[in-house]
Amino acid sequence: MNAPTHNHCFLFLLLSQFTVILCSLCCAHLSFLIALSFSPQTIHVAIVCAGYNASRDVVTLVKSVLFHRRNPLHFHFITDSIAQQILSSLFHTWMVPAVRVDFYDADELKSEVSWIPNKHYSGIYGLMKLVLTKTLPSDLQRVIVLDTDITFATDIAELWAVFHKFKGNQVLGLVENQSDWYLGNLWKNHRPWPALGRGFNTGVILLLLDRLRKLRWEQMWRLTAERELMSMLSTSLADQDIFNAVIKQNPFLVHQLPCFWNVQLSDHTRSEKCYKDVSDLKVIHWNSPKKLRVKNKHVEFFRNLYLTFLEYDGNLLRRELFGCPSEADHNSENLQKTLSELDEDDPCYEFRRERFTVHRTHLYFLHYEYKPSSDNTDVTLVAQLSMDRLQMLEAICKHWEGPISLALYLSDAEAQQFLRYAQGSEVLMSRGNVGYHIVYKEGQFYPVNLLRNVAMRHVNTPYMFLSDIDFLPMYSLYEYLRKSVVQLDMANTKKALVVPAFETLRYRLSYPKSKAELLSQLDMGTLFTFRYHVWTKGHAPTNFAKWRTATTPYRVQWEADFEPYVMVRRDSPEYDRRFVGFGWNKVAHIMELDAQEYEFVVLPNAFMIHMPHAPSFDITKFRSNKQYRVCLKTLKEEFQQNMSRRYGFAPPLRTLIAPTLNY
Repeated sequence: MNAPTHNHCFLFLLLSQFTVILCSLCCAHLSFLIALSFSPQTIHVAIVCAGYNASRDVVTLVKSVLFHRRNPLHFHFITDSIAQQILSSLFHTWMVPAVRVDFYDADELKSEVSWIPNKHYSGIYGLMKLVLTKTLPSDLQRVIVLDTDITFATDIAELWAVFHKFKGNQVLGLVENQSDWYLGNLWKNHRPWPALGRGFNTGVILLLLDRLRKLRWEQMWRLTAERELMSMLSTSLADQDIFNAVIKQNPFLVHQLPCFWNVQLSDHTRSEKCYKDVSDLKVIHWNSPKKLRVKNKHVEFFRNLYLTFLEYDGNLLRRELFGCPSEADHNSENLQKTLSELDEDDPCYEFRRERFTVHRTHLYFLHYEYKPSSDNTDVTLVAQLSMDRLQMLEAICKHWEGPISLALYLSDAEAQQFLRYAQGSEVLMSRGNVGYHIVYKEGQFYPVNLLRNVAMRHVNTPYMFLSDIDFLPMYSLYEYLRKSVVQLDMANTKKALVVPAFETLRYRLSYPKSKAELLSQLDMGTLFTFRYHVWTKGHAPTNFAKWRTATTPYRVQWEADFEPYVMVRRDSPEYDRRFVGFGWNKVAHIMELDAQEYEFVVLPNAFMIHMPHAPSFDITKFRSNKQYRVCLKTLKEEFQQNMSRRYGFAPPLRTLIAPTLNY
């Protein structure tokens, strides 16, 4: 082999340097790609949502999106005040990483579309997609717009990527309408709005906002609507009619999406011709008032997919996105800091952690109506329950005609069972003044005081009667308490009105219609003063002997372990969250009322009766687990120390709750 010449060496050196440069460029490019892959683009989604039912529906849509997504999400909700209250609370307590939520007041937008007569069941809110270019931030360039009755079967990023396929002046991404509506002649005198061929469905829209603004979209759709309304008089399909009329005049605006991005399920669609295999579908749209009852040969498959997300545990969607560090908000950072300060080796660690657990909460799960009374004496019954106490709801509604605020501790699947139960009950459906607030299950303890606080925070009356779900108030208690508000000057004094509690061991009870009838049953042994035989301290200060003959309200003194059921003003202190499951949860609250110098006044003609039921899971744990009882004692002593520091006195140590209680 010949020895290398000087030129060969020079060439080798040059090639070596080029290789180094090439490798550097490759590494730089690889680093750039890695950076891109670890900094995924935020996807913007706009949804119009108004009222209680739509707020429920949108949660299933959001679950399906969160389940598949790998990108940060920014939801833009155009809402009425009801939906904003519900959804802002839900997302605040859901604490899903890499999700941002903004709200836009639909009431401020009504004037933009209220001049358009609309026959569609969505009402005025069905027209608000028309004003998104004006409503959403001016620097937002593109957004996916969705109806609330949508279910995703794939990553929404795939749909977001379709924006890159837009060409020329295309600014709207839409799927062809799968019904014959816009073809006309569905019945005699059927006359639809103008559309290009079959028209387009607006349940899923890709909007290039920046280009739409440059095309003066506001002026474009308004002029079209004004012109068509001269002959059409009203819209039948809300915004969809106007979108299609604009497209008819300007076909270049549309980028037609493959039909699997909006498979429309109603009795009159050709959706089955849209796909060969259901596994190819991306988005399912229940665009019919009949929703899950539509006719389709694959409807069972679609229904099961929908039900999967409906009952899916939303807590599982709190997972962090891989390679996508989320910007934790201030509350989340404080929570993580607090939890990190807890000692995991502490035998009572799980109890202490529960105090800081954030439970996902869906307020006003069912429709709610309340009109404030003019005399400012109205009272709301407050209680909490789990699935095994649902049977008490109808009875309580029959006994208490006033407003009720309930916190229900349920899983996602149980929430749907409750919904079916409530919708099947004539008693519950006839009542609009009951607020049902779902607190979703998490952790190993029943968060009894958190539930009470949730129910209390959403009382809309000046006063609240703090009860438990297994008590039936006397039939006239609501009106009696309202009269007591005036009689005892509740507005200007700090009073806790005590409603004496009794119990029966009989599942079938002829409920007493008066105090005299109750006293008769008490004498016959049909009724007893509440827990007299196992925990007399809890209600002994009520002084039942005096109550038997009392005709006027009388004051009683607070004593250790007193836990009566009381009516107080709405601004009274909340329950202490450190107490979970069984034990000391009400006692601590009454103790704080006393520390704040509330006067305890027993009502002479009021009563409530505890109905029998099986022991709760938490009392069973209390009885069987020594550590449970030790931790409860520790928490009780810490609470008393806190009270001493806060109110400047040293309360005497209380005895631990007897383990024989049968809650």
